[in-house]
Amino acid sequence: QDQLVASGGGSVQAGGSLSLSCKASKFIYKNMCLAWFRQPPGKGREAVAAIYTPTGGRHYVDSVKGRFTISADDAVNMVYLQMNGLKSGDTAMYFCAADAAAGCNFLLSQGWSAFEVSVLSQGTQVTVSS
Repeated sequence: QDQLVASGGGSVQAGGSLSLSCKASKFIYKNMCLAWFRQPPGKGREAVAAIYTPTGGRHYVDSVKGRFTISADDAVNMVYLQMNGLKSGDTAMYFCAADAAAGCNFLLSQGWSAFEVSVLSQGTQVTVSS
């Protein structure tokens, strides 16, 4: 069954680090654009970062560039989000998502709003206290 399972998260003070993990089914991992999204309290879902594992191409929203790193491990079909320099504004429920597009480069020309969620994980909470 094609699915995504997110884990990790927790509570940390501002300036700290956390790592999230997303286990993907083999088909999703090898064929889809994989991304992390988040939903802050009282707000809508927003994109964070994306990766296309066959090429390793990565994309980030401006607010996390230089602080967050998305990576993948082909041996275990896992996608990770390493979050450093966390701020209170990073507090949110984080989700792993997949777009059926073969690649993530459409984000460059069409923007993050073009990401169509085909598969969505359950959320994992990240809380940053100031």
